[in-house]
Amino acid sequence: MAFALSLKPTRLVICALLCIFLSSEVSLVRQATALGINYGQVANNLPPPAQVVQLLSSLRIGKVRIYDVNPQVMTAFAGTGIELIVTVPDDLVPGMAGSASQALQWLSASVRPYFPATRVTGIAVGNEVFTGDDEQLKASLVPAMRNLHAALAQLGMDAYVRVSTANSLAVLATSYPPSQGVFTQAAAPYMAQLLRFLAETSAPFWINAYPYFAYKDDPTKVSLDYALSNPSHVGAVDPFTKLQYTSMLYAQVDAVTFAAARLGYGNVAVHVSETGWPSKGDADEVGATVENARQYNRNLLMRQVSGEGTPLRPRLRLEVYLFALFNEDMKPGPTSERNYGLYQPDMSMVYNVGLSQLSTTSAASLSLATSPATRATVRASFLLLATSKSGGSTFIL
Repeated sequence: MAFALSLKPTRLVICALLCIFLSSEVSLVRQATALGINYGQVANNLPPPAQVVQLLSSLRIGKVRIYDVNPQVMTAFAGTGIELIVTVPDDLVPGMAGSASQALQWLSASVRPYFPATRVTGIAVGNEVFTGDDEQLKASLVPAMRNLHAALAQLGMDAYVRVSTANSLAVLATSYPPSQGVFTQAAAPYMAQLLRFLAETSAPFWINAYPYFAYKDDPTKVSLDYALSNPSHVGAVDPFTKLQYTSMLYAQVDAVTFAAARLGYGNVAVHVSETGWPSKGDADEVGATVENARQYNRNLLMRQVSGEGTPLRPRLRLEVYLFALFNEDMKPGPTSERNYGLYQPDMSMVYNVGLSQLSTTSAASLSLATSPATRATVRASFLLLATSKSGGSTFIL
C-alpha cells in the first residue's frame, strides 16, 4: 500500500517523544499476558457457558473478554481464576453519564454479585463510540466512565477493575509511519478527555485493529506477509525513528502510542482489544482463507509467547485479544463476519494455530474477547488511515 508521508515534523519532536517512551517504558508494569481471543455469542448454536469454560481452562487461557454481563457466563467463570472483561452496552452510557446512582446500580446488580469469585478485571464502556454518529453518546462516554470508576471505588473494587473503552483505528488521521500517528480533528478533543481519565486510573487504551482489511481493500499494493505479521518479512522502516516494523498490527499500535503522546499521554499503555482474520469470505473478500487466518493468528501467538513488544516498546509484551473464539452464525454482514472463529460451535477446530501444544507450556497464557458489532467501521477506516493527507514522500509496503 502507498503511504503518503509528511516530512515537515522536525526530528527534535520525534526525539522528544522517543525520550518519553523510553522513560515511561521503565515505569510501566511489565505485561505477563499473551494472545487474547473474543468469546462472542451472536449465534443460536453455541455450547453452554460451562462447556466453553472447560474448553478455555483446558487451553490454560487466563483472560476472556465478553461484550455483556450475561449471568450464565458470569456464573460459569466463578472460581476459575480466568480474568474477565465485561461490557456496558452503548444504550446505557448516557444514563450512567448523567447519574452516578445509575452507574452504581448497574455495577451493584451486574458485576458485584459475582465478584471476586468471578475475576472481573475490566469494564469496557461502549464500543467504538468515537467513530460513530451519535454525538450525545460521544459526549457521554468519559463522564459515564468516571461515574463507573467512582462506583467501583465506593464498592472497594477500584484497585482490581479497570474502566476503558474499545476504539476503532478510525480515530487516527495518520497511522504511517508510526511516528506520525495523530488523532483526527474530530476525535482529538474526546481523546484528550479519555486519555486523561486512563492516565489517572492506570487503565489501558484499547484499540480494535484489523490488518486484514488493509490487504482486502488493496491486495496489489499491500504486502500479505506484512499484513499477516510474518516475522521473516523485511517490513518497513520508520524514516524518523529508524525503527523496523515486520508487523502491520504492531505498527498500528505504535501509531496510537505516538498520537497519545502528542496529547501529553505517552505513558498510557495501548492494548489490542480486537484483531483477527476470517477463514472464509465472499467472492470479493480477497485473502479470507483458512491458511491466511491460521498464519495470522499463529504469528501473533508466537510473538506473544516469545514476549515480544512493539518496536517502540520492545520490552513490554503487547497485550492482544484475538477475534474470535467461535464462528457466529447470526452475525450480520458479509460471509467473513461469521467466520472469524478458531472453533466451530461444536468445539471442533476451524484450524489449528497450536493452542493445544502451547497449552502445555508455562509461557502460554492466552486471553479471549467478544464483540457483537461488525467491523464495518474498522474496514472503512483502513484506507483513511493508510494515507496521510499531508504532502511528502511516498513509501510502498
